[in-house]
Amino acid sequence: MKKTATRLADGRELIYYDARDDAARGAVTDVRPLPPRPAAGEVRHDPLLGEGVVVASHRQDRTHLPPPEQCPLCPSRPGRPTEIPAADYDVVVFENRFPALSGEAGRCEVVCFTDDHDASFAALTPERAALVLAAWTDRTAELSELPGVAQVFCFENRGIEIGVTLAHPHGQIYAYPFVTPRTARMLECAAAHRAGTGRNLFEDVVAEERADGRRIVAEGAHWTAFVPRAARWPYEVQVHPRRRVPDLLALDDAARAEFPALYLDLLRRFDRLFGAGAPPTPYVCAWHQTPVVHPHRDEFGLHLQLFTVRRAPGKLKFLAGSESAMNVFVNDVPPEAAAERLREAAGA
Repeated sequence: MKKTATRLADGRELIYYDARDDAARGAVTDVRPLPPRPAAGEVRHDPLLGEGVVVASHRQDRTHLPPPEQCPLCPSRPGRPTEIPAADYDVVVFENRFPALSGEAGRCEVVCFTDDHDASFAALTPERAALVLAAWTDRTAELSELPGVAQVFCFENRGIEIGVTLAHPHGQIYAYPFVTPRTARMLECAAAHRAGTGRNLFEDVVAEERADGRRIVAEGAHWTAFVPRAARWPYEVQVHPRRRVPDLLALDDAARAEFPALYLDLLRRFDRLFGAGAPPTPYVCAWHQTPVVHPHRDEFGLHLQLFTVRRAPGKLKFLAGSESAMNVFVNDVPPEAAAERLREAAGA
């Protein structure tokens, strides 16, 4: 992997990740007359829940579902400069122009998986998916070193049903100035489990799922993918490394080598769930990593969460009263049935 860092016209950092060592990126610069960068969003504390809420009014002005010829994530062309100055690229990461978090309140980055506007992550080669994994890992390392960053979150939103505003294949990385509520809760449970059993919670969960077997979707020598017993979403998969590690940085070479093919297989299964001719399945891919600093950080287990809000052809899972107000999910699809459907969706 070759890494080349540069700056956009308004000072935001942009990084090219290339599979070729001879890729030349430094000569192309951004000459757009961009306005000044917006003020940082504000992190407010909810005293009733002890959680942070980000207020970022400038995001109301972000680009919303432009036509393909105006996509800001495609490579630049003569007379049509974009966020990526180069005429082609493998993987690119840059600071978000409309960030929820910036400055002392964290950082938000965009990850472009390919320069092909009409592709998807599922259409990538294993080699390109491995390059994306390398970029996620590199950004986790660098963002974790920034002052005030407490947790790094790599994720992809795919589909207008999820709320994406750009159709180009891309994801995001948030560097939070606080530990997110979900991670904090998992660490609390892991600490309680250790105190009560002397064992690690994540290792026990994976062991129990493998022993049960009904919810296993796919396995390799180094990864296990399963539908959680208490899945919240209609079709939800967690992917855990067999050897528990706290974050992407701690994965060994064997796990890194196996992951791309397994993950691409899962994404393609999701796209087959609702039959031939169905529109692409909307999903969220979320890497859950340990915080930068936490008294129980070594108890955490890195895992990827993949889920869709589509529960049946033409039907979506909406977060209504019980989910939105009380955080108690009601799942219409039994996890065992979801796992069976995903197993059946394997490619020929």
